[in-house]
Amino acid sequence: MSVAILLAIAFGMLAAPTSAAPVIDGGASRAHPDWAWPVDGVRTVVRPFAAPPTPYAAGHRGVDLAAPGAGAVVRAATHGVVHFAGTVVDRPVVTVRSGNLLVTVEPVEPSVQVGDAVRAGDEIGLLQAGHCAATPCVHLGVRVDGEYVSPLLYLGGLRRAVLLPLSTHGE
Repeated sequence: MSVAILLAIAFGMLAAPTSAAPVIDGGASRAHPDWAWPVDGVRTVVRPFAAPPTPYAAGHRGVDLAAPGAGAVVRAATHGVVHFAGTVVDRPVVTVRSGNLLVTVEPVEPSVQVGDAVRAGDEIGLLQAGHCAATPCVHLGVRVDGEYVSPLLYLGGLRRAVLLPLSTHGE
């Protein structure tokens, strides 16, 4: 791995490669007090955040979190004002603005309207089927000043970064 990739993983910009979906437990960092998980149930990351190498390159600009199933209540991840509640292409989306943050969840049939004030944990809609093929999930994305960051920075769940020495050939 390159030094840039190792640093990106260390600072939560990329998710470390994994073969199994991580379950967020008590050993991980705690959630920010103004944040709440958007769905109830076991906190399992189905697909981690993967920052794109450039703003227009492929990547996964959020995390997919396992959900109980279609029709499950989806909650605001943080307090703010509903910035968007509607359909993008063919998927229902809710976006909440909180200062310099934009927090988006999908696919969520909104029960809120643009301009509504919400608090972390308030119901904002119902999960719709179709985002993850194998398991019901909700996609959660966070932008800070327009830049995508891992939502786990706010929700907790990022393990402490450990930088390892680079190996040389033959070792």
